[in-house]
Amino acid sequence: MPKRQARGEQRMAEILDAAGRVFAASGYEKATTNAIAAEAGVSPGSLYQFFANKDAIAAALAGRFVTQMREAHEAALLGADPSTLDWPELIDRTVDPILAFNVANPGFKALFARPDMPAGLAAAAEPIQAALLGRVESVIAAKAPSLPADDRTRTARVAIQIFQAMLPMVLASPPGERPAVMAELKKVLYRYLSAPSP
Repeated sequence: MPKRQARGEQRMAEILDAAGRVFAASGYEKATTNAIAAEAGVSPGSLYQFFANKDAIAAALAGRFVTQMREAHEAALLGADPSTLDWPELIDRTVDPILAFNVANPGFKALFARPDMPAGLAAAAEPIQAALLGRVESVIAAKAPSLPADDRTRTARVAIQIFQAMLPMVLASPPGERPAVMAELKKVLYRYLSAPSP
C-alpha cells in the first residue's frame, strides 16, 4: 500500500474515532462536522476530503461497526456448533461480544441502539440491524430447527428488543455492578429463548 494511501486511511480512521466520541457526547442531532473535525485535530476542509457530510460519517461508522460485530461474533462461536451448546452458553457467546462492543464504542449506542433513530441514520443502521438479526436467527435455528422461519424471525426480533431495552441500564451501571445487571439481562433472555416453542 502506498504511503499516501496509508496516511489517508489512518486519517479516516481518526475522524471516525472522533465522530464516535462526539456522537456519544452530543448525540447525533447536535453533533456537527466542525466538532468532529476539532475532536480529530483536523481542519473542516480536511474532513470534507474524506466525508461529504455527517450522514456519510455515520454510514462509514455503521460499516465499521458491522465488521467489528461480525468479527466478534465469529470469534465467540469459532469452532462451536450452536446446536450442541446449551442456552446459557449460547447466550453468553452471543451477548458478551455485543455488550463488550457497546462498552468499547459509546458512539454506537448514540447512533444505532436507540428507538428514536433520525431518518438520516435509518439507511446506515440497516446493515447493522440485518447483521444482528441474522446472527440471532442463526442461533435460534440451530437450537430449534423445526421452528418456522416467520416464528424464528419474530423470536429473534423480540430477543433483540429485550436486549436493547436493557442495554442502557447495563451501560449506565457502575463497573462493579455491571456483571450483576448483565446476569439479569441474560436471565431474561434465557427464560424467553429456552421456553418451549408453540
